[in-house]
Amino acid sequence: MRLSAVALRAAGAAWRECFPLQGRDVARWFPGHMAKGLKKMQSSLKLVDCVIEVHDARIPLSGRNPLFQETLGLKPHLLVLNKMDLADLTEQRKIQQHLAGEGLKHVIFTNCIRDENIKQIIPKVIELVGSSYRYHRSENLDYCILVVGVPNVGKSSLINSLRRQHLRTGKAARVGGEPGITRAVMSRVQVCERPLIFLMDTPGVLAPQIGSVETGLKLALCGTVLDHLVGEETMADYLLYTLNRHQLFGYVQHYGLDGASDDIEHVLKRVALRLRKTRKVKVLTGTGDVNVVQPNYSAAAHDFLRTFRSGLFGPVMLDRDVLQDCPPADTDSAPTACQMASRTSCGQSV
Repeated sequence: MRLSAVALRAAGAAWRECFPLQGRDVARWFPGHMAKGLKKMQSSLKLVDCVIEVHDARIPLSGRNPLFQETLGLKPHLLVLNKMDLADLTEQRKIQQHLAGEGLKHVIFTNCIRDENIKQIIPKVIELVGSSYRYHRSENLDYCILVVGVPNVGKSSLINSLRRQHLRTGKAARVGGEPGITRAVMSRVQVCERPLIFLMDTPGVLAPQIGSVETGLKLALCGTVLDHLVGEETMADYLLYTLNRHQLFGYVQHYGLDGASDDIEHVLKRVALRLRKTRKVKVLTGTGDVNVVQPNYSAAAHDFLRTFRSGLFGPVMLDRDVLQDCPPADTDSAPTACQMASRTSCGQSV
């Protein structure tokens, strides 16, 4: 839901131009860089013909692990931007231009829940493998594909979706709504009969260092790390800041609020009361203990995040700020501009 500019002026809305990032320890939010998982992937490369990297379409330019391209770059590389149904892709062409400038010329947007665009993947893999040297696998008639990505972007869902499309069969890989479902590099899973294609699922591997606190918050909103490590109220505040700044007011309609607000405490209070998420607290007064009913802010923040992740606020592009800071000039200059934008927030380098 987008409110008109006239309605915004009438409401006297003034949204935050900057989110306070000082003092936030992003390193504490994320586990180590999972070197063991990456090392196992590298050791599997000799058995692999192509690498499919899966990432969240809501953050197409932020949060990807650069080590995937650096350490697995010997093989053909296909980037699958999943969860396209949750992403605002009005600037899809601009996204593709910037990714091409970073050396990612083969990009497919998908929705593994409804199998959208899944049929494009196998033909593209065959094309990439056919135009590359297969080294010591040239005599193998089958294809083996390594599926990589940061946690909870839909790697296992992609494998299951491909099996539905090409084998008309059920699940082969566990899926879940939080990071850490896949714990180890799996054995090969067949996803296609003609040609014979196998995929290998892998655990999510984050970058050794997150470029900025804001990138960390975007990754957290997309569920790549357990919520309690960042704090649900912190994440809800950043989400509110982002929605308001982009004039996306679906949350107002969804919760039946009186209007948009930039005050997270005010919004969570209204959400808690709307959902009847309250709790009784004893307060000591001069005449004794008194039971006071207070809004459950934690429960409200949890629902606020869950509703966003379900797409009920409408499609969102969390990387809109990065796209705005990256002029669509020639592709050679785009990576530098994008990298600078992703590492800088509110005029401060993190």
